[in-house]
Amino acid sequence: MEKLTGACGMQNTPPGAWETALFNRIPDCSLTEMEYLLYKEKTLLQTWSLRGIPVVFPALESDVFLSALIPQEDEPWIYTAGITLALDFLQMGFHELFEILQQVIPQLDHCTVISKTSLDQNLAEWMLPLLPEKKRALWTQPSMYGSPDKQTVGGAVVSFLLRPCALKGLIVFGGRQGTSPVFTSYKNWTGYSFTPNKDACKKLMRKYLHCYGPATPNHFAAWLGCSGKQARRMWKTVSEETEPVMVFGKKSYILTSDKERLLSPDSLQRELLLLGGHDPFLDQRDRAVLQPDKTLQKQIWTFVSNPGAVLYRGEIIGIWTGKKKNKGMEIKITLWNTLPEKQKLQNLAEEYTVFRNTNLSGFDIILTPGSM
Repeated sequence: MEKLTGACGMQNTPPGAWETALFNRIPDCSLTEMEYLLYKEKTLLQTWSLRGIPVVFPALESDVFLSALIPQEDEPWIYTAGITLALDFLQMGFHELFEILQQVIPQLDHCTVISKTSLDQNLAEWMLPLLPEKKRALWTQPSMYGSPDKQTVGGAVVSFLLRPCALKGLIVFGGRQGTSPVFTSYKNWTGYSFTPNKDACKKLMRKYLHCYGPATPNHFAAWLGCSGKQARRMWKTVSEETEPVMVFGKKSYILTSDKERLLSPDSLQRELLLLGGHDPFLDQRDRAVLQPDKTLQKQIWTFVSNPGAVLYRGEIIGIWTGKKKNKGMEIKITLWNTLPEKQKLQNLAEEYTVFRNTNLSGFDIILTPGSM
């Protein structure tokens, strides 16, 4: 499980996405076993990482998924572009506020906070006495980002700055209390301090190219959620380990060490899979590799919440959705072309619902025009 989650990290938004991803790779692994590694043994860790989203990865590879993402010089921090509106309102600088937050966030070494809303507001309150006096009234005004009844301007600023704090090893997701996440410091959760590694960038680049190559610096920037400048800087750390290839008439790059395996791929151990909507496999930025039809791409990757993908012999042949009902889970599959045996699809659906500690209460397959 550590090797698989450490391949390129596993997104955990919406909550449970990483569990579905790991289930598709180790189908006999239970939710209990996954939660044990994450919450009890703590060999796995969850915090904000690539693209500013919650990611699960091996705790021993924290440098790769955290400090490797820290920008240099004038590179912007990942995810923080939206903070400008609040900064303009406060007439304060990014670095000034970030420094103040870094002064108070070590208080998490001795406590936990339940729910993201409470975390934002608690940290904002801790920062308040350190702000210039004339800024404090503005800090406590309702947020301009939505939910002004639940969030202040200060809480919104904290929400953006939590991502840089995570990359510096200052905050992680702890356990869960009911449906709410619990937050604390890296040190309080793991029992040891976060230690960056000078080779972290190289390690992350190798992971990315191994999982998603052939790729380009632009693909990497989109996957990581960083600026083009940061992506190109990181890319150069492994430039001597890569070589160019042509994909759809365009130059891309692979790790030289992967060339032989790419040209002679292993045979598939499992031909048919029901991937979750945010499976790492679907994080390939050159989407034409996974599905050349741009109309179908829009059904796989949506603006709000992606459906699951039906993968058959490495090709995405359809999408699927699951809805929890009182009596279990209803799964609907839409196929575009090749139709594997219906029973195999239903078996996979039943296996997934068992994994989710429920049962399959409804199953439907829809064949769109042109399906076989």
